[in-house]
Amino acid sequence: MSKIKFCALGGLGENGKNLYVVSVDGKFFVLDAGIKYPSVDLYGVDAVIPDFEYLVDNKEKVFGIFVSHGHEENCGAIPELLKALQVPVYGSHFTISIIEQMLIEKGMKVEDYKLFRINDDKELKFGNVSVTFFYTTHSVPESLGVSINTVDGSVVYIPDFSLGFTKDYHYQTSFNKLSEISKNKCLMLCAESLGVNNFNRVKNDYNFNHIVNDALQDKNRVIFTMFSSDLNRIQKVVDLCIKNKRKVAIIGRKVQRIVNVAMNTDYLKIPSENLVNLRFLDERVTNEYEDLAVIITGIRHEPFFMLQRMMTDQDKLIKISKRDTVVTICPPAVGTEKMATRVLDQLSKIGSKVINISRTNLRSSHADSEDLKLVYQILKPQYIVPVIGEYRHQYLHKNIAIDAGYSEDKILVLDNGRQIVFENGILSKTIDKVPVSDVLVDGSVIGDINEVVLKDREQLSEEGAMLVVTNIDSKRCRVISGPSVYTKGFRTFVEFQRVQAAIANVTLETINMIFRTREVIDWNELKNMIRENCTREVRVITRKSPIVIPVIIDINGEDL
Repeated sequence: MSKIKFCALGGLGENGKNLYVVSVDGKFFVLDAGIKYPSVDLYGVDAVIPDFEYLVDNKEKVFGIFVSHGHEENCGAIPELLKALQVPVYGSHFTISIIEQMLIEKGMKVEDYKLFRINDDKELKFGNVSVTFFYTTHSVPESLGVSINTVDGSVVYIPDFSLGFTKDYHYQTSFNKLSEISKNKCLMLCAESLGVNNFNRVKNDYNFNHIVNDALQDKNRVIFTMFSSDLNRIQKVVDLCIKNKRKVAIIGRKVQRIVNVAMNTDYLKIPSENLVNLRFLDERVTNEYEDLAVIITGIRHEPFFMLQRMMTDQDKLIKISKRDTVVTICPPAVGTEKMATRVLDQLSKIGSKVINISRTNLRSSHADSEDLKLVYQILKPQYIVPVIGEYRHQYLHKNIAIDAGYSEDKILVLDNGRQIVFENGILSKTIDKVPVSDVLVDGSVIGDINEVVLKDREQLSEEGAMLVVTNIDSKRCRVISGPSVYTKGFRTFVEFQRVQAAIANVTLETINMIFRTREVIDWNELKNMIRENCTREVRVITRKSPIVIPVIIDINGEDL
């Protein structure tokens, strides 16, 4: 008999930041460690990762990190986690290749870490616990489900999957392994929830293939926009391009890590004779070859952002014209819908042929209600925990389980940090909590971005900034030149010369007042007074509150 605990440090009530912890008699098994893309109100933040405090406090108990697949929502936080925990990482060949590239980009040496490539035949033993794997069908190759097997039954983790058929073996579900797992009691199934509202989605790529093939019949250049994470679909577009005797160019910001790794490891196959590198545009180079297909890859808003650049002569490789056919295969992510609509309108305005493949014509790579019910039928779990998704997804998942015959007490809808406990296979009524929080990543800065910083960035984005520069002679207590006023992002209907004169006057008055009244000058105090007085004056004149940055330069070389 054993004591099993389960909790999420991220991934519940949100899209991304997946990190789940299963402990069996004190042995910790970490399932995924991903990032979440920041919302629009997190100005300048690159990513959000889970707080690792709970794992660090129990680092001697952590036996490994088991990574399901190569999407950043599931593995993007691995480098930061490895900085805190020197523990083995297990994943498929492709997934580990992605993680290795992440480490290199972070300046970390791959050889310093224990990275193990495993397949669905592998069984890992940790005393009275074993861990087995099974392949799942997703949009990246070699996605894995994980089964943690105990004397009281197994805890099965199956994130981001579908049960659709594909002939590419890198994307096939290993039903035989699922069947083997089902022979033992499944205590708890932790299955994804993101696809629960996929109603009326097609079950195959017939329509998709037909639309793409039709577009490629155009005599001129064809441009496709796709998410870099959707490798399976990128390969299908490439195959259709080759079938139609098209040259292929793939572009994007760094061509996106996952695409690069896939091409370098032969998971994305493009014959060398079909792959072209575009040259920078100039008077002689247009890159408008009739037999060219361009695949634009990116994440979230990037494909539409790149289209916008190509329409406004800002891109170095492509200038979209009315001769081009543009095929969008990237349904707008949440928060990017307005931008996508605006770009599609602009494309139509310049006369380009626009083909927008809607979400309903794209086979989902996430489990719908029928996929979930089939997994229930195969594994027959005693308890179901909806994971990976916002609360609305979790509750829809719950309703699917009820429809499949499960009682409400057998469906555990959890929050991040809430820990459930099984003792001898029986669910305890005790509710434990573990510490959880969001850690913000901004470039190389991790976790040191507070609300004040974000508020300043919001203010900058909305109101702009003013730099007020004054040259002084600190020994003689006098202003030598200035104040000079420089702005960035500041816009007003009031004549700027008036604003500039008012700021200069207030700054000068403040400095001279300090010179007259202070025997010893606190330069930080002076800068704060300039900032407050200038902000007040600008607000009175313009009703705006830009960030004011006072700069005082001493001709004597003193550090002010």
